[in-house]
Amino acid sequence: MENHIDEQNALVVAVFPDKVKIVVKDLDIFKNIDETLKVGSYLKIEDNENASLIAIIENFQITLRETKDEHGKPKFERDHVIEAFPLGVLKDGQFERGGDSLAIPPKDVVPATIEEIKKIYEESVVKNERFCFSTLSSNPSVKVPVNGNKFFNKHIAIVGSTGSGKSHTLSTIIQKAVAEQSEELTLKNSKIVDKKNKFTLNNSHVIIFDIHSEYKSAFPDANFIDINNLVLPYWLLNSEELEEILLDTGERDNYNQSSVFRKLVTENKKKHNPNQLKVFYDTPLFFDINELQNALFNYKEETKNSKASNRFMINDSTYICKDSSTTPESGVLLTEDEKIQKYFEQEWCFYPTKSQNITKGDYADGTLDKFFVRFQEKINQDRLTFLFGDNSKTISFEDTLAKLMGYSITKNSNVTVIDLSGIPFEVLSITVSLISRLIFEYGYFYKRMRNKADPTEKINNDIPILLVYEEAHKYVPNSDLVKYRSSKKSIERIAKEGRKYGVTLLLASQRPSEISETIFSQCNNFIAMRLTNPVDQGYIKKLLPDTLGSLIDKMSSLKQGEAILVGEAIILPSVVQIDPCVSPPSSNDIPYWELWKDEWKEMDINEIKDEWYK
Repeated sequence: MENHIDEQNALVVAVFPDKVKIVVKDLDIFKNIDETLKVGSYLKIEDNENASLIAIIENFQITLRETKDEHGKPKFERDHVIEAFPLGVLKDGQFERGGDSLAIPPKDVVPATIEEIKKIYEESVVKNERFCFSTLSSNPSVKVPVNGNKFFNKHIAIVGSTGSGKSHTLSTIIQKAVAEQSEELTLKNSKIVDKKNKFTLNNSHVIIFDIHSEYKSAFPDANFIDINNLVLPYWLLNSEELEEILLDTGERDNYNQSSVFRKLVTENKKKHNPNQLKVFYDTPLFFDINELQNALFNYKEETKNSKASNRFMINDSTYICKDSSTTPESGVLLTEDEKIQKYFEQEWCFYPTKSQNITKGDYADGTLDKFFVRFQEKINQDRLTFLFGDNSKTISFEDTLAKLMGYSITKNSNVTVIDLSGIPFEVLSITVSLISRLIFEYGYFYKRMRNKADPTEKINNDIPILLVYEEAHKYVPNSDLVKYRSSKKSIERIAKEGRKYGVTLLLASQRPSEISETIFSQCNNFIAMRLTNPVDQGYIKKLLPDTLGSLIDKMSSLKQGEAILVGEAIILPSVVQIDPCVSPPSSNDIPYWELWKDEWKEMDINEIKDEWYK
């Protein structure tokens, strides 16, 4: 029996740009086809030009039609009205999106075979660009590949409520990406062994910002960075990041504090980098944070000769500082540059203003008092050792960048997992901002370097990087609060310009409506999993194309691991089942009921306290 519906049994009664309506008298004809006809099944509508429109069943209804039997008595027969969403045209063995070329009226309605469905997907991407991490939800035997180039060189968004399988999806995509190798590299692996890594890595580079400490188990061979081994030297912070962490923007004297701080940072960079021709406030060069503390102290305590403003009343051990009864005649004669260099040396004692010849310095009127206390507290805080500790003075720019990108003397890694769970919340935004900005600027300068070497080079960055932001709404929210300013600025810049420099984003979030619109609007590929919040559903519907039809309405009823896959990388929007990941992240649901039925478990509160206080 042929797999088609008799012309008289099935009739196309209406064709719209986004819908085809078909009336079927008897569904028993489908008994012997490859799969049961249901919502989500594929139909092939043949026309008069040897082309076929492929459509997916969106809904159906049953209507009663009054007829007469052989004796002329009235009876009612059921008709099945199917509404299908047109996906594209299959012509000469090739599938093309859109259905404008369909002839009127169309001929037969034919259930699409598994082979035809596979052909649509498998032949949509050439072999060397094919990347697959899912199967068709309605038929698991059909793999759904995406174009790997279009998938990773455009920004990606994974959205889904808690429990929808978002973390597993992220893990599956990255695991499969770092495992892929070209035929040449596979052949190379079979012949040689890399002495450093014991095997030959491919050229994938992924940095995961792990806010809940989930992904160490998913990537056991990754370059793992957490609060215990993270070193982000303060001198790599730019002006906004430095001032966000050290200055109180709400203070009345903020402008003066910022002015003094900028000047001192610039001069200290010049002091420690004498061979550097161009030194600016934002130049990523070493400066000594403790010398800055000395200078700030001296500025706020400064006194000078009232009759000679360039003579500063420093007690440099010639007299005892506590003995204010003895005052030098004129003070120490210093130019402005000499004064700054002397102030870097140590915290000096100044003669008080009891004498008529001594007056307060320009910033000794309380302008810097609160700033100094805040500055001192921040740089000496144990929780911020990764920023201001001794290691931050000895680590080089090269070592910092290499570690973040997975380069190491002992073992290179495709994946770097940055565990943010131990980072104090008040500096989380700055931490993410600094790392993101460093990676973006790496892409910018690497492209510039390659263009100088070969202006005809078309691939500007042959070491592209994917930045993965788990729970992205935590550090790039749709908010104007100052504490998110630095991370939003860095990530928004990557969203708008990063693709040109080989730096792309993967954003994962359970609250997409809370993420900066600037960032989300730049995403070209979406993996939309189950979303139950109406606000989030509405937000995603606005971002996704109108051609999805009723597919978009399935977001609230998707099963765990199911997703709507849509974007430039895939031939047509599809409901897919994500492949299981090899090593799952530690984000599985806790089996409360099973654990509660176990015997009472003892716990060591002291051990917990010790871990808490680390």
